[in-house]
Amino acid sequence: MPDVDRGRAWLLTVNGAPQSYVDLDEPEHLEFEYVRRLGHVLDCAAQPGRALDLLHLGGGALTLPRYAAATRPGSRQDVVEFDAALVELVAEHLPLPAAAGITVHAADARAWLEAAPAGSADVLVADVFHGSRVPAQLTSVEYARQAARVLRPGGLYAANLADGAPFGFLRSQLANAAEVFGELALVAEPPVLRGRRFGNAVLLASDAPLQVAALARRCAADAFAARVEHGEPLARFMRGALPVADADAAPSPEPPEGAFSLG
Repeated sequence: MPDVDRGRAWLLTVNGAPQSYVDLDEPEHLEFEYVRRLGHVLDCAAQPGRALDLLHLGGGALTLPRYAAATRPGSRQDVVEFDAALVELVAEHLPLPAAAGITVHAADARAWLEAAPAGSADVLVADVFHGSRVPAQLTSVEYARQAARVLRPGGLYAANLADGAPFGFLRSQLANAAEVFGELALVAEPPVLRGRRFGNAVLLASDAPLQVAALARRCAADAFAARVEHGEPLARFMRGALPVADADAAPSPEPPEGAFSLG
């Protein structure tokens, strides 16, 4: 069950695992490493301060939508969260500021995406986990095509994923994205990319050139430094990987015990 630790800053846990961290007085503060990387991605998605239309699949405590509302005022954001009880809990304990421009929908992410208008989003962020795994319906090439359809020309897709060596899941997700997007990048900590431990990786895709240099500088300078793989190194990483159809799609792998605990 969802639970919220009370205080000035709030930690949302689901079944004992950390799910979201929100500082109501400082929405630009991002605590978790992978969320900080998604924040860097949003910072590099357009000129600083420019309002964007964003679609978030997966909501949690709305950490990233709050960040986008603070850093890109005037943005319009739709958040799709499957867990209706979580949506109610967050609305009660962590209310959004007035005129935040954020609309939260209790709905299935894949169904919402398929019904969304074509070319309706500048950025699509996917951070959907059922327990500790990405659901199978969000791991197929058909899903990737729907994501591309909803984005405007030059739009950006960013997905939080999790895997470990030999990276069968992560490589298949890159292969899915490569079927429908012209540009790919991957952001992760070096120990994860070297296969030394299981962890998060942010997949980026677009039909336009990605701001790789700017993003790499931000990620390298972060307190939790990460690397941006792109071009030939990424092509080598995913060599031989094949896209996965809906009929064969599976959830992301079960993480090792303690991989995402507060530790």
